[in-house]
Amino acid sequence: MDDIVVTGNNPVEQAALKKYLSSEFEMKDVGFLKYFLGIEVLRCKSRIFLSQRKYVHDLLEETGMSACKPIATPLAEGMKLGIDQNQVPVEKGRYQRLVGRLMYLAHTRLDLAHALSVVSQYMHNPEEQHISAVMRILSYLKGSLGKGILFRKNGHFRIECYTDADWVGSTDDRRSTYGYFTFVGGNIVTWRTRSKML
Repeated sequence: MDDIVVTGNNPVEQAALKKYLSSEFEMKDVGFLKYFLGIEVLRCKSRIFLSQRKYVHDLLEETGMSACKPIATPLAEGMKLGIDQNQVPVEKGRYQRLVGRLMYLAHTRLDLAHALSVVSQYMHNPEEQHISAVMRILSYLKGSLGKGILFRKNGHFRIECYTDADWVGSTDDRRSTYGYFTFVGGNIVTWRTRSKML
């Protein structure tokens, strides 16, 4: 089964597109979008809110973190991860699966962008400090289940961009982590964080 979301601001065009698609493919219209690929959609007249609350809840259950104490930030302030020969290695497959599951949250949780960029740098040689950082992200999620992205009508289409970098923040290779956010009409449309040699 394949799913498709038809959206736009012209109901006549939407209806024509659905009619055409129905003539070419076997299709069922399930009405207004409520849940798609793990993303919950809540809407009212002038707002749409996207979240992955159920996905986070299920992830906390699967990892045994549903009863953990919530933490206010995904990473400790000033924390620098690195490679330390004195650290105990952890199971690489488990670490990769867990970070991969967390990365899927980046679709609606831009508050995780930097933390996920940091922990994903150690996918090939994870150590105790790295899995501890991942567990902290899960503890942060416990206290922020309802976070997501809100889109609303703001009456303008102004484009705004913001960027920042930590300038040589990596203790291993002297790379910097930078990030950017782009807003159109007051609503966030793109975001990214990445480690790079500057």
